[in-house]
Amino acid sequence: MTDTAIFERTNAAASVKPTKGRGKDDATMLKAAADLTRDLNAPNSRVYWADMLGSALLGYAALFATMALRWPLALASALIAVLALYRAGSFIHELTHIKKGAVKGFRFTWNLIVGVPLLVPSFMYEGVHNQHHAKTYYGTVDDPEYLPLALMRPWTLPVFVAAALLAPIGLLIRFAILAPLSLVLPRLRALVVARYSGLQINPKFRRSAPEGEFKRDWAWQEAACSIWAIALLALVATGVVPVRDFVIFLGVASGVMFLNQVRTLVAHLWENDGEPMSVTAQFLDSVNVPPPGTLPMFWAPVGLRYHALHHLLPGLPYHALGEAHRRLCKELESGSIYHASSHRGLSPLAVRLAASSWRGR
Repeated sequence: MTDTAIFERTNAAASVKPTKGRGKDDATMLKAAADLTRDLNAPNSRVYWADMLGSALLGYAALFATMALRWPLALASALIAVLALYRAGSFIHELTHIKKGAVKGFRFTWNLIVGVPLLVPSFMYEGVHNQHHAKTYYGTVDDPEYLPLALMRPWTLPVFVAAALLAPIGLLIRFAILAPLSLVLPRLRALVVARYSGLQINPKFRRSAPEGEFKRDWAWQEAACSIWAIALLALVATGVVPVRDFVIFLGVASGVMFLNQVRTLVAHLWENDGEPMSVTAQFLDSVNVPPPGTLPMFWAPVGLRYHALHHLLPGLPYHALGEAHRRLCKELESGSIYHASSHRGLSPLAVRLAASSWRGR
């Protein structure tokens, strides 16, 4: 068994040590998290709209500039496009947590200008990510977003990250070929729904068929993505869209997917071996990368730098997480388990994960 779950509270957060078992929750931390953030739960519509639309506008402008420019300006423009579209795309995470209608029209508009063009419609995440937050699912075989990477072979880490580079091609195949064919081939449809309709990292996860209102959302989003994917390939095949521009589009999309996969690599410590975990254990297996570091603004945008805090308060809108973190740091003494989830940055986390994987080889 992997050491994961019961954590002793001492005078220093660094001395928190795991022992085997399901684990006990730190009632003081959980109560403070709930009590200190009650006034932060409402999403600010103006922040959501300005941030998402601004990021998308900058991203697409930089993408088209990349197509028009030559080296080295094209490379600089492509980097801006990747970062901006990555930030715009990261709002898919917010869509899984904010109540439908809380920011009116946001889900539809995001899908129209980000989800469909990048072939990552919100149905690929909604209904999948929620299971990652289910108390009895996190870190188990039923969690679509968990792999015990720290316990796996060292070679799995570079493969895990590099696979994201091929994601745009896989999405083109999924929507331009598999989706239309699955409409007339029931067995293929079952396979597409179960295995190729979720942004997941657990290869054993199988998705259930959608129902009710979500089924209607899934239908129009999938249809829009299929029409766009087929039209794009047709425009390239007929020469309307130059091959060079198409390759640049795929390159930027691959950059977005790659950056997200790097962020995913350090979003958790990935040390659970499959047993259900307490909320506190889940929190400590997750990662906060708070200020003063500045780079997390780029590789963990839209509140993702507070991923551990998000697991404590999944309904808190992204723009409130920084204030929630400050309040908890002020309220909870230095020996609180809460501080043990804060890490310095991407590099130390990646080194820790690689070292854990190497020791367990």
